[in-house]
Amino acid sequence: MNRTVSLFLLLLSLFSFASVPAQAADRRTPVVRAVEAVSPSVVNITVTSTVPGNGSPFGDPFFDQFFRQYYNQRPRRSQSLGSGVIIDGKKALVLTNAHVIASGGDIAVRLKDGREFKADLVGSDADFDLAVLKLENAHDLPQVSMGDSEGIFIGETVIAIGNPFGYSNTVTTGVVSALNRPMKTDAGAYGSFIQTDAAINPGNSGGPLLNINGELIGINTAIQARAEGIGFAIPINKAKHVIAELLDAGHVSPIWLGLFGQDVDQAAARYFNLKDLNGMLVTEVYPGTPAADALIKPGDVLVSFNGRVLANKTDYLTRLFSVTKSESVNLTALRDGQAIRLHLRPQVLDKAMALKLVRSHWGFELADRGQGTGAEVTGVVPGSAAAKLGLKQGDVIHQIGNRSLRSGIDLLNAFLRNRMQKTVMMRVQRGRGLYTVQLTL
Repeated sequence: MNRTVSLFLLLLSLFSFASVPAQAADRRTPVVRAVEAVSPSVVNITVTSTVPGNGSPFGDPFFDQFFRQYYNQRPRRSQSLGSGVIIDGKKALVLTNAHVIASGGDIAVRLKDGREFKADLVGSDADFDLAVLKLENAHDLPQVSMGDSEGIFIGETVIAIGNPFGYSNTVTTGVVSALNRPMKTDAGAYGSFIQTDAAINPGNSGGPLLNINGELIGINTAIQARAEGIGFAIPINKAKHVIAELLDAGHVSPIWLGLFGQDVDQAAARYFNLKDLNGMLVTEVYPGTPAADALIKPGDVLVSFNGRVLANKTDYLTRLFSVTKSESVNLTALRDGQAIRLHLRPQVLDKAMALKLVRSHWGFELADRGQGTGAEVTGVVPGSAAAKLGLKQGDVIHQIGNRSLRSGIDLLNAFLRNRMQKTVMMRVQRGRGLYTVQLTL
C-alpha cells in the first residue's frame, strides 16, 4: 500500500513539473507576446526646465518684475513627464507628443533596460501634437513595428503602453470604441482620432497604441476629462505624414486651398434655396490655388469635407488643420441646387502670400524683427480695419488669436487660423506697454 502511494505521489510530482511549461505557454496570449515585443522600444521622457519664480498676485508684468526683484523669487527647476516610442532604432528616433516637450529645457529619455540618453528635438507641431526626438550617442536600439491605421476594426483589441504617474512600462488593454473622432485637444491638436477604452492616464501621452500583433497603430494623446474610460490616439497613418515633414523641415508646412468663406445664415439659405444652415459659403477664390484649379466659385456652398458633413466655417478650418501637404481633400459643393464633387491637393501657404493676405484683409504690413519675438508693423493701410483700430508703424505684434509669434511659421499658422473671423484678438506692444486689442473686420 505504501509503495502504491509513493508511486502515485511520484507520478503526480512528475506530472506537475511537466505541466508548468505547458501552462506558461498557454498563458502567453497574443497580448502578452505583443507587450514582450514592444516594451523595450517604449521610453520614459523627462523634460527639465528652468522657470521664473512666481510673479505678483495681480497678473501684471510690471508687478511681476517688482515682486521678483524685491522679494527674491528665484527661478526654479520644473520637470514634466511623458512617454514615447522608438520608431527607428538605427537613427535613434523617438516619436512622442508635442505637448510632452513643449516646456522646453533638457530632454532625457530612459529605456526599459535602464539606459538613459540625452535627446535633441528634431521637430514638433502643436496642431498635430507630435514631436520627433533624436537620442544622442545611442546604438543597438529596439524599435516598434509600424502598423496600418486604415484597417482598424471597431471592437478589436488594442494595447496601450506608457509611463503614467512616472511608473515605467505600464500596460492597459481595451477595444477600439470609435474611429475618426473629430476633436480639439487642450494641447491644440485637431483631427480624427482613434477612440479607445484602454486606460490612458497622465504620463501615457506619447506612448504607443498597438494592435494584437504588436504593431503601432496610434500615438496616445488625450484624455476626455469629462468622462471615464475614454482615451484618444492619433492614427499612425496620419502620424507618418507628419513625421516625414518634421524630419525634412522641423515643422509641418501650413496649407490652404485658396479660398475664403463665411457661415450660412438665414438670408443666404433663402437666396441659395438651401434646406438648412450647414456648410460654408465661399466668398473669395484666389487664382493659381487648388480652389481655382478645381473651378470653385464664390457663391458655392461647401457641404462636406472628406466625407463628413460640414457644419460651418470653423468646422472647415478645423478639418483643414488636420491635413498635411501630402494628403488630398475631397469636397462636396452645392451650386444651383446641384452637388459637385471635387478632389483637391492642398497648397503650401508661403510667407510672401501670407503677408499679402494680411495686408489686404487686415490692413497692415508686417516684417520679422531682427531680435526677440513678434512681428513689427511696418505699414498701415488707410481706412482699413487696422487703421480704425489705431495700429501704428513700429508696433510689435506678439500674439494673434492664441498663437504666439516666435518665428515666421507662427505668423503663417496664426493667419490661417484666424483669417475668416470677424474679430481677431491680438497682443500688441507699443513702447514699453503691452496691450490686448480686438481687430474688427
